[in-house]
Amino acid sequence: MVKMKAYVLLSTELGQEASIIDALQGVKEIITIYSIYGVYDLIIEMEADSIDRVKEVVFNDVRRLEHVKSTITLLTYGEPVINE
Repeated sequence: MVKMKAYVLLSTELGQEASIIDALQGVKEIITIYSIYGVYDLIIEMEADSIDRVKEVVFNDVRRLEHVKSTITLLTYGEPVINE
């Protein structure tokens, strides 16, 4: 089965990145979480069986966390281009 890959940009309350990362550790669809510089504070890489499951994870596991201010979800499509 082909997995739906998504990236979620998170804006957090100041200094709360570590608590959000800790809260998301057990979510099986989340592959990696990176701290980033810029307008957003974290980026989540995730894979799920369907777009509906991506929505469930973002709405139920990410957006409902106390210190998350906003999110943007980016869905991928097609085969990845690998630069070798």
